[in-house]
Amino acid sequence: MEIFVDPDIHTYSGGLGMLAGDTMRTFADLNIPVVAVTLLSEKGYLRQRIVEDRQVEEEDEFDPSEKMLLIAKEIMLNIRGEDVKVRPWCYFVKGISGYSLPVIFLDTNVKGNSDWARELTSYLYGGDPDYRLAQEIVLGIGGFRILKELNFSSIYRFHMNEGHASFLTLELYRKTRNIDFVRRQCVFTTHTPVKAGHDSFSIEKVEEFLGYGIPEDILPYVTDNGNLNMTKLGMFFSHYINGVAKKHKEISSMLFPHYSIDSITNGVHSLTWVSEPFKRLFDRYMPGWRQDPYILRSASGIPSNEVWHAHMEAKKALIDYINNNFGKGFSHDLFTIGFARRMTAYKRPYLLFYDEDRLREIARSVNGLQIVYSGKAHPKDEEGKRIIERVIRAGRRLEPDVRFIFIPNYDFRIAKLMVSGVDLWLNTPRIPMEASGTSGMKAAHNGVPQLSTLDGWWKEGYIEGVTGWAIGEEDQESDDQRDSRDLYDMLEYRILPIFYKFRERWIEIMKNCIALNASFFNTQRMVEQYVLNAYFL
Repeated sequence: MEIFVDPDIHTYSGGLGMLAGDTMRTFADLNIPVVAVTLLSEKGYLRQRIVEDRQVEEEDEFDPSEKMLLIAKEIMLNIRGEDVKVRPWCYFVKGISGYSLPVIFLDTNVKGNSDWARELTSYLYGGDPDYRLAQEIVLGIGGFRILKELNFSSIYRFHMNEGHASFLTLELYRKTRNIDFVRRQCVFTTHTPVKAGHDSFSIEKVEEFLGYGIPEDILPYVTDNGNLNMTKLGMFFSHYINGVAKKHKEISSMLFPHYSIDSITNGVHSLTWVSEPFKRLFDRYMPGWRQDPYILRSASGIPSNEVWHAHMEAKKALIDYINNNFGKGFSHDLFTIGFARRMTAYKRPYLLFYDEDRLREIARSVNGLQIVYSGKAHPKDEEGKRIIERVIRAGRRLEPDVRFIFIPNYDFRIAKLMVSGVDLWLNTPRIPMEASGTSGMKAAHNGVPQLSTLDGWWKEGYIEGVTGWAIGEEDQESDDQRDSRDLYDMLEYRILPIFYKFRERWIEIMKNCIALNASFFNTQRMVEQYVLNAYFL
């Protein structure tokens, strides 16, 4: 449904889109022939402004003709009894050696379509359930037909990420009526550890929109209480299913006990997320890392003073951006904490501010702290918007002991500045709500350690005091009061003393982040696992 391919193409909202883009960049790096299909979403997700501490949303429109090629082809769908034309735009993702892969963007804003149909591919995660159902028909069925129209006739595997594209399987099944034949072609990855996060639509509504019924022989396997479950549909027709972290595999296996679910832990595209100062450093001491990120394993041999110099250069870029754009008077020397992601309740952005007096005392003990926040709430997530307001007001109350900034309109450019420019990356999801998470991996690529609850990928990447620190105990049920106390204790008694009093030890931790985590939690390792375990199984 979403993908990040270019900063000026606003077809992404967060981690899932970033992951899709990083995956395609890695396929291109490795010369693996792949085509990606998504929706155009030319009006974007949202442009965020902060007005009186509250999020205000605006359209984030872009002109596809500036970066994409319009292909003179069309296919026809029938949705809710209405003929809908779909046309493809193409963007080419280039790998490190110049090998290019196509990303196909589906567009229904075509002359001859009704006003309703023309907007089906306009908004990312917009509209009501009917709009979402129609979008998923365009993606799953329309995407398959577009590929055939463009002569992609020798596709070996169809890889569905989430249930958004699961109608693809119905299209394949209607043509063959052979379940095993469809399964041999399909792979399914779930990214959601919460039952409510899996799309479902009433059977009656689905049949109204498709114009035909769901085959009776598969209904018992793909429905819940009279609703078509899009995740179950994708899983039923796939020969390989995986979650995106080992912990997520366990949760998914409990949610869907009738399926064998593997795990392939997410990663990030190393070359995309390493900052310029660290790129130069890695080129000097670890030549070949651009082609093979596993070479980052030898980062422990880089002189400590050069690691610190690269970090301070990246930190200066972030601090200068904040000061030049927001006039905040941030310091290059104060310990800086970063938190940036979708602003929603389960991620607990407010946890750092749970006890403002305690946080103020900690800040005073080290002559000040700096906190940098960024992130968007979904337009319909009123609780997420209230959390933004709560965080901004808490940050203001803590000044001047704590210097705080909420950077509006979080995007790729801000993300890259933050994951490389802060001293500590903070992640506070409520266990077990985080399927994987990738922002901490991006920070690790820049030598920035993480403090996080033991959820998602962090259960695999965490070594206490070596790659970072944990909030709470493993498999402990989340509790705001207890977790915030643990967070403050970690800051006051473990993290800040090392940063200010034992700088050489801190730099060793930075190098461990690169050597142990960046060398493994990258999309090259991830893609290789998909190729071996899923595509050629």
